[in-house]
Amino acid sequence: MVDFSQARRMMVDSQLRTFDVNDIPLLDAMGSVAREKFVLPGREELAYIDQDILVGDGPARRFMLSPMNLGRMIQALGVERGEKALDVAAGRGYASAVLHELGAQVTALESDEALAAEARRSLAAAGAGSVQVVTGALDEGHAGNAPYDVIVINGAVDLRPEALLRQLADGGRLVCVKGRGRAARATLYVRSGDAFGERALFDAAAPLLAPFVQEPGFTF
Repeated sequence: MVDFSQARRMMVDSQLRTFDVNDIPLLDAMGSVAREKFVLPGREELAYIDQDILVGDGPARRFMLSPMNLGRMIQALGVERGEKALDVAAGRGYASAVLHELGAQVTALESDEALAAEARRSLAAAGAGSVQVVTGALDEGHAGNAPYDVIVINGAVDLRPEALLRQLADGGRLVCVKGRGRAARATLYVRSGDAFGERALFDAAAPLLAPFVQEPGFTF
């Protein structure tokens, strides 16, 4: 039987602190949210491995990003208590639970209603039942609760997520993995008026999200 409390401590010490995640509130949040509540039933023992973990294998394939990558991505957002957050491709809701633990007002977006229902159950079991789980097209965001101070995309994108960027408040931040393979980088966008700054953060890889895949062009 896995001691999940010890597994969380080891994750914080061996995966997060060694990967330049040093924000104390974030370390406390990821050390307290029960990651094992957000995996597929029967796979709880895999919850703390340093890999992306499949958490939705229905019409929408979803992955919970590795602790190292997700932790450093959320750290780059600089989440403040009371800020509005949108968690895109939320899966079963782990990133939403971490953002909630940081004091954000969280909207979790999923495209598949069955997976959204699983997220609601997982979040309630983890004490984050106040997270609002909504369904809709991932690349269109959720305008009903916009503007957002922070947005996290749980996966990789080929294209700049224009509709999501437009749902940021002035000064708002969006983080995602942009690109594929060796060209993939965790990337931070910051809104300033109608302009958006873009900064590569670190090398990272994540499963591509279908709504953000660039279609191949025609060749002649």
